[in-house]
Amino acid sequence: MAETRVPRNSQVRLGAVDGDLRVEANVRIQADPTVTVSGEARFDGAAEVAGSLQCARFRSDDGTVSIAGNLTVTEDVKVHDGGLELTGSLKARRVDVDRRLQIGGTAEAEKFEVGGVLEGAQTLTAESVEVGGKFHLAGRLEARHVEAGGSVELADVAIDTLEVGGTVRIGGGEVRRSIEVGGKFLAERPLVFGSLEVGGFAEFRDEARGESIEVGGFLSAEKDLTFGSIEIGGVGRIGGNAQGTRIEVGGKFDVRGSLTLTGRLEVGGAISVGEALSGEALEIGGKLEARRAVFTGKVEVGGVVSTQEGLKGAAVRLGRKSRAQGPLIGATVEIERGARVEDVYGGRIVLEDKSSARRVFGETVRLSDGASADEVVYTQSVEIASGARVRTPPRKVDTLPAFPL
Repeated sequence: MAETRVPRNSQVRLGAVDGDLRVEANVRIQADPTVTVSGEARFDGAAEVAGSLQCARFRSDDGTVSIAGNLTVTEDVKVHDGGLELTGSLKARRVDVDRRLQIGGTAEAEKFEVGGVLEGAQTLTAESVEVGGKFHLAGRLEARHVEAGGSVELADVAIDTLEVGGTVRIGGGEVRRSIEVGGKFLAERPLVFGSLEVGGFAEFRDEARGESIEVGGFLSAEKDLTFGSIEIGGVGRIGGNAQGTRIEVGGKFDVRGSLTLTGRLEVGGAISVGEALSGEALEIGGKLEARRAVFTGKVEVGGVVSTQEGLKGAAVRLGRKSRAQGPLIGATVEIERGARVEDVYGGRIVLEDKSSARRVFGETVRLSDGASADEVVYTQSVEIASGARVRTPPRKVDTLPAFPL
C-alpha cells in the first residue's frame, strides 16, 4: 500500500490520501476540506490537524495530536505514550489512549480505554469505558460497564455498572445493575439504581430509588428514598420519607419524615423518625424516637424508647435497665430487670425483678419480686410476687379499654 509522509516541523494542506499517512513530529495539517485516508493515519509525535480526519486506523506515539474537527475511524484508535484532543466528534470501533483523551463533540465506540484522563462535552456511547484516572462527561453517558481508578463526574447516565476507586459525582439517570465506589458518591438529581456499595460517604440530593444500599461511613438523602435494603456502618440521615424492606445501622440513623419497612430494622446506636415508623421486626441497642412505631412481629429494645403515640409489636421485650416513654402495646410484653416504662397494654404482660410501670392493662399480668406499678387492670389473671408493689389494688374487668394504635 502506498504511503504519504509528512516531514518534521512542516505545514501542509491535505485532502484525500490514497494508502497510509505517516506524520512526523511538530506538524500542522490544514484539511482540504477533510483529510481522508484510505489506510492508516500514523503520527510520530505532537501534531495539529485543522479540520476533520477520516481513516481506516489511527495511531500516534510520543505526544498529543490535536484535531480541530471530527475524527472518524473505521477500525481502532491507538495512542501510545501521548494524548488526543478533538474539538468535534469521535467515532471508532475501539479507542485506546495512554494519557489524555478530550472530546468536544459526541463520542461513539465499542470500548474506550484511557490510562489517564477522559473528558467529554457531549454524549458518549459505548459498551465499556475504562479510565485509569479521571473521567468527566458533561453530556449523557450510555454504556454497559464503566470503571475508573480515580474520580468520575457524569451529568446524565444510562448504564449497567459503575466501579470507581475514588469519588463519583452524578447528575442523575439510571444505573441498572450496580455502583461500587471506594470513597465518596454524590447524586444531584433523581437516580434509579440496582445496588450501591460505598466505602465512605454517599449522598442523594434528590429523590432516589434502589434495590440495596451499603455504606461504610455516612449516608445522606435530602429527599425521599426508596430501597430494598440499607446497611450503614456509621451514620445515616434522610430528609424526606423512606420506604423499603430492611435496614441495618451500626451507629445513628435519622429520618425526618416517615419510615416504612416490610422487613426488619436493626440499629446498634440510635434512630430518630419524625413521623410514623413501621415494619416487621425491630431490634434497637441504643435509643428509638418516633411519633409512633408499629411492627407486626418481634420488638427488642436494649436502650431507650420515646414515642408520642406508642410502640406496638406482636411481642415486645425491653432489656435490662432500659427505658420507655409512651405506651407499649403487644400480644406479649416483657419488661426485664430494672427497666422503667409508662403505660403497658397487652395480652400477656410480665414485669421482671425491680422493673416498674405506671399503668398496666392486660389479660394476664405477672409482677416479679421488686417490680412495681401504679395501676394494674386485667381480665383473666394476675400474679403479684411478695416483694412486688402495686399502688392501688389490682382490678379485674370484663373488657380492657381500647389499646392505642
